[in-house]
Amino acid sequence: MLSEPRSGRLAAWGNALLAGLVSPDDAVVAVVGEDAVHRVEGLPGESGPVGLTLALGRLRALGVTGLRVALPAPGHPLGLSGPPEFNKRALEAEEAVVCHGGALGLVPEVYSVGPAGDVHVEVVWHCLEVREAPPADVPSLGEAERELAEALREATALLSRLDVAASGPVTEAAIDAYRARAEQGREVLAPGYPPRAVRVLELAQRVGLLVSVAHENGEGGAVSASEMASRTAALRPVERTARRAQVAAYNAFVEERERG
Repeated sequence: MLSEPRSGRLAAWGNALLAGLVSPDDAVVAVVGEDAVHRVEGLPGESGPVGLTLALGRLRALGVTGLRVALPAPGHPLGLSGPPEFNKRALEAEEAVVCHGGALGLVPEVYSVGPAGDVHVEVVWHCLEVREAPPADVPSLGEAERELAEALREATALLSRLDVAASGPVTEAAIDAYRARAEQGREVLAPGYPPRAVRVLELAQRVGLLVSVAHENGEGGAVSASEMASRTAALRPVERTARRAQVAAYNAFVEERERG
């Protein structure tokens, strides 16, 4: 969870573009990131895949005024509103973008292309119809911030009991590397987002990192199958809280505009 979901980059920079805060070229560069290319397939009015610049312009013409993120997991349709076909595709991808002001959604499909030693990533966003309804289980920024503060305390205490060094040098090194990338020009969110959304997203990423370290670290006290199962069960609500907060942060742009 320390790295951005592609849906987060598309929603954040797409929102900044729709609001006129960044140029189309800057938005597309930020969304594509280290991938080779992104295309959008199934867009109304287009007979085949199109580039992101054209796709975002077409969405604006179709009445889209903002983009929200969904990060669903089995048993938790976080950020989704249906119909079942879209929810199924989003769950398989573990992420999606839902358009506000137009009954459309975008689900990424990622391909690795090229020979060994020269592999690059291409992304196709599949555009599908969605149900215009409130997204599932997305908290407000204030709720997310309060929940995260408690989750961070719980995760740290839990991992200490499980003898997992999730707050030690490995975690701190990963966080330092993340901050170094940010200082080199990576923005946590696109222009136009409130400072609180940035704060919530950074805290959600830190909690997510703790959970990731706990899952990947097999050297601690939880060495038996039953203990590993207990660890996973204990971490599940913490991970769920972090995902909810991530979605709240990405969706804050649209939520603030709706409030006026």
